[in-house]
Amino acid sequence: MQSGRLKVNGRAFAHIAQFHPELTALRRDLHAHPELGFEEIYTSGRVREALKLCGVDEVHTGIGKTGVVGVIKGRQDTGGRMVGLRADMDALTMCEDNEFAWKSTRGGMMHGCGHDGHTAMLVGAARYLAETRNFDGTAVVIFQPGEEGFAGAKAMIEDGLFDRFPVEAVYAMHNWPGMKPGMVGITPGPLMAAADRITIEITGKGGHGAHPYLAVDPVLVAAHIITAVQSIVSRNVRPVEGAVISLCAMHAGDLHAMSVIPGKATLVGTVRTFRPEVQTLVERRLNELCSAVALGFGATASVRYERVYPATVNSIREAAFAAGVAQSLVGADHVVQDMEPSMGAEDFSFMLQVKPGAYMRIGQGGEGSCFLHNSRYDFNDEILPLGSALHAGLVEHSLPLPRP
Repeated sequence: MQSGRLKVNGRAFAHIAQFHPELTALRRDLHAHPELGFEEIYTSGRVREALKLCGVDEVHTGIGKTGVVGVIKGRQDTGGRMVGLRADMDALTMCEDNEFAWKSTRGGMMHGCGHDGHTAMLVGAARYLAETRNFDGTAVVIFQPGEEGFAGAKAMIEDGLFDRFPVEAVYAMHNWPGMKPGMVGITPGPLMAAADRITIEITGKGGHGAHPYLAVDPVLVAAHIITAVQSIVSRNVRPVEGAVISLCAMHAGDLHAMSVIPGKATLVGTVRTFRPEVQTLVERRLNELCSAVALGFGATASVRYERVYPATVNSIREAAFAAGVAQSLVGADHVVQDMEPSMGAEDFSFMLQVKPGAYMRIGQGGEGSCFLHNSRYDFNDEILPLGSALHAGLVEHSLPLPRP
């Protein structure tokens, strides 16, 4: 079947395409009412309402604070099997520069990453699965809060998500402006990096800018640390491994005090890695190098290393399975099975640490599209039925009805 520029196979897509306008209206309503992590009151309410209207068998709220879970029972349940599908719901702290009718109505908040679209796609899948029930087992649709830095996936797991809904595998997808609509990308193994926060506190001795020989200048020490840290990846990490260290912020002194050498300086940044061994190596070398550099100037430096999100690592079998489902919808030539991993991070990684599963990218843009976290970004509503059909296909192919 063809919808706009998309050519997609299968009855799920044809069925969902019938209520494409309703999914678009929902998506745009969510875009106009963005909410930050663990504050998704309006969003979770709209999701709850939509799931009940769809005929979902059970709707559970308040999991991981504002998370919502829907349970859909198949036509049969011969083996008690259960598969999970996840979408994130939260927006970003940023101002929107678009002018369309559904632009954000809340100052300083924007759906600049497409979580409004992810939510609408999973609602579409839930409606289709509830209306058709062409599967043997149970589908669990997971609407997660707080992906943007709040570790909402972890909060849901700690709140008993997989104890209450023991899925055998869990799947998620993210729109990708760098791929054309109708394309799907996936790779077995690491797809996104671990994201860690580093804070480097440098302590020197304050003094007068005209008499630096009487002080220990932490600004000078910070400058040397900034440069030295860039040697960690190039001279300690094997070239075939992936790692990034970025020091992105510095605070020292007072901009109005031009001749005052401060006593302290603080650097803040991020480390991105794929493998725990590399992560541990970088953490160790940061501590050693910063301390040694500071000591050479008569100062001290301490490193606070916070492991925020682990790497997003697809299970081999589930990644291959998801690629096959995508191929059945859009054709093999529209599925990238060896997508290049990204140094970005995703808290679906917490779910993949507990359950097998896979994380996919669904093309939504192509050349000239605004990338994620851009003030002019908007989700491409054209791909809503495809994303819903891909979610639904993962359930139907995982839990096929017995053949007569």
